[in-house]
Amino acid sequence: MLIAGLILSVLAGAFHVFIFVLESVRWTQPATRRIFGVRSEADAETMKQLAFNQGFYNLFLALAAFLGVVLAICGLSTAGVTLALTGTGMMLAAALVLVIADRTKLRAAVMQGALPLLAVVALALGGA
Repeated sequence: MLIAGLILSVLAGAFHVFIFVLESVRWTQPATRRIFGVRSEADAETMKQLAFNQGFYNLFLALAAFLGVVLAICGLSTAGVTLALTGTGMMLAAALVLVIADRTKLRAAVMQGALPLLAVVALALGGA
């Protein structure tokens, strides 16, 4: 179960790197605006600094999960699993906050939180 949890942590991290790219690199592009429901380029420009910052939150969560996996693979299992759980747990918490704050964001929250949820469960079972 531990290996499954580590693989799921990498997948969750990869998805959050993708979100980072959308929010911090491609925010004003039409395809990205459609994904996030931003109606105009002017609106995207207004929100650009906030999205840039939010993208880095996602990147840092991904890096925590990735570093945890690397540490676990290198034999530092306790530290690695703890860090992977921290990264994926915060990803899951962020997805919960998203849907609690705005029920219309359920689909986005599920996309953002499904892999982290699976990773948390697998890591918890694998580390027990």
